[in-house]
Amino acid sequence: MGKTIAFTSAAVNYLPKVRKLFTSIRRYHPEFELVLALADELPASLDLSAEPLDEVLALADLPIDDKRRWTFFHSIVELATAIKPYALLDLLARPDVDRVLYFDPDMVLFSRLDDLLGRLDGANVVLTPHLTRPETDLEAIRDNEISALKHGVYNLGFLGVRDQPEGRRFAQWWADRIYHFCVADIPAGLFTDQRWIDLAPAFFDGVDILKSPRFNVATWNLTKRDLSGDLQSGFVVDGEPLGFYHFTGFDSGAHRAMATKNAPGNTSVDALVQWYADEARFDADEPVAKLPWAYGAYSDGSPIPSAHRRIYRARPDLQAAFPDPFVAGRGSLREWMLLQGPLEHPELAEKKSP
Repeated sequence: MGKTIAFTSAAVNYLPKVRKLFTSIRRYHPEFELVLALADELPASLDLSAEPLDEVLALADLPIDDKRRWTFFHSIVELATAIKPYALLDLLARPDVDRVLYFDPDMVLFSRLDDLLGRLDGANVVLTPHLTRPETDLEAIRDNEISALKHGVYNLGFLGVRDQPEGRRFAQWWADRIYHFCVADIPAGLFTDQRWIDLAPAFFDGVDILKSPRFNVATWNLTKRDLSGDLQSGFVVDGEPLGFYHFTGFDSGAHRAMATKNAPGNTSVDALVQWYADEARFDADEPVAKLPWAYGAYSDGSPIPSAHRRIYRARPDLQAAFPDPFVAGRGSLREWMLLQGPLEHPELAEKKSP
């Protein structure tokens, strides 16, 4: 059997979270090869030799058509998700690779995943649903089931694909869709890379849906999963060892709020959340966390508003007129957005104080 690669996708400033994920994978699966798909440019001064990873696969390394304009289309979150299928295709194409696993950088492993790997060995793709049991409380239905309908049935914080023709066909289809439609636009039926995967079980053979409560535990499923135990003895979910937990929305405080709401009085959940808070308490102070995103500003250093990205993405005429949208100065996209843009797109006009 060939090697297993586990990868994540992030910008440079997310490296403290990547470190926690990869450290946990190294602890339980030292045999995995760890790859960071970088939705950014790697600063020459940044030394990653001490980081728990084997390779950085940067955006510049990925064969994406019209990359400069395509990159401009995306916010930092959209780009980090948009490169996932391209990294997956690259890793699956390597001759000695048998399985590729993706984990979001805000995940942590808490035990080995041999049962998950066994399921993948008998499938082509493995997915984890946001929810595996129906909610019974009306507010939880609103919070969790309706949210899953908006954001996608399956949480793409995790994905496993085997190097088989059907697995590669799935990865190529996903990349083809994401190239054009990786945008956070819930009213239009899109949520970055995630909503597309709702179609995967219908389009592809060998798609295995992992319903074990120990995989991808998160605030949205704590209402129907009983997490117990502690750091010393180990956490348990419905009697099974916790496999991996998803600390999504942690920096904003949303994670702690929803964990408290969905698992009130659960001291094990409180301890787990507090552990991650303690582990992350110095993240914002790390120099790497302060590094600006390489694609967040025009060449003159002025930030790129999200409206500029949306308008440029929607208008082929602007894409043809400004092939390098990041350039500022006379005759640039930025100048057009400042002068002509408000006339054609009133939402760009500055709001004047009353």
